[in-house]
Amino acid sequence: MGGEGNGIYWWTNGFWVGVLWQLYHATNQESYRATAEVLEKRFDTALEGFLGLHHDVGFMWLHTAIANYRLTGNETSKRRGLHAATILAGRYNPNGQFLRAWNHDRIGWMIVDSMMNIPILYWAAAELGDPRFTTIAKAHADTCMNTIVRTDGSCNHIISFDPATGEYLDNPGGQGYASGSAWSRGNAWALYGFALSYLHTKDENYLNTAKKIAHYFIANLAQTDWIPLADFRSPKEPIIQDSTAGMIAACGMLEIAKHVPEHEKDLYRTSAINVITACEKAFANWNVDEDSIMSGGTEAYHSGDKARHVPIIYGDYFFVEAVLRLLDKDFLIW
Repeated sequence: MGGEGNGIYWWTNGFWVGVLWQLYHATNQESYRATAEVLEKRFDTALEGFLGLHHDVGFMWLHTAIANYRLTGNETSKRRGLHAATILAGRYNPNGQFLRAWNHDRIGWMIVDSMMNIPILYWAAAELGDPRFTTIAKAHADTCMNTIVRTDGSCNHIISFDPATGEYLDNPGGQGYASGSAWSRGNAWALYGFALSYLHTKDENYLNTAKKIAHYFIANLAQTDWIPLADFRSPKEPIIQDSTAGMIAACGMLEIAKHVPEHEKDLYRTSAINVITACEKAFANWNVDEDSIMSGGTEAYHSGDKARHVPIIYGDYFFVEAVLRLLDKDFLIW
């Protein structure tokens, strides 16, 4: 774990374990559970070290300890999950009503990725019967809804606030093409994240926001044969794609489909199937002797060739989740 030498704190470490728990749930094959539990224990080093942790603790422990607890009732895993949730809650800035991103000099930064991490707070609130976790999650989601999501359904990646006053300062470009562009994976994080916030709170504003982002996403996919560009507002050349954005968005669309009237479901379900099918045809590698299934992932728009159109573990995770959702064999890892 820890790709490219980033160690136990690296934010993507949980996704492989998430794949294992999804497959364990779908097949009841004990080897998946056994491997997942061994890997889960390694994360204790991150909890103990603490200083390398940031806003992505949801990605790390929802897919490991909390998945374990949900499926097996393991009390040690529950404690690990509550520890991680408390760490995330501790990042809340009450002046700006947001969870700060990253560490070091980014004290006033909030990023769209965090919408997929706040489900750990909803889970903790339910486990403890403690509404303060939900209060923090909803305050953060509201701030994202009002500053990150634009009126047309596109999204910023980063918002910068004055950490002492909460005053809006800027929207840096982040992993997209530039400030004001539409980084597709960020839009996918928001699409799925707001759908999940609706699932946990039943706040209609979150469902409507998820639908608005989905409509923007679907309109752009229709222009590129259902394979997302890395940024929907980038120059026409070079063509840079990102299958991971498609897999995340597909899961979000399938979640939206669960919560809308019958006559609306087909838009989201069919669009999800279209992007899954297109990316599978273009990028899937079914060679059992090679790692990864879904290639075509791009870390960031301005990444070099080594991080463009490559296999990325969260592309695999969301592809597996999407397929299991369609087969009705998934479980809620969020």
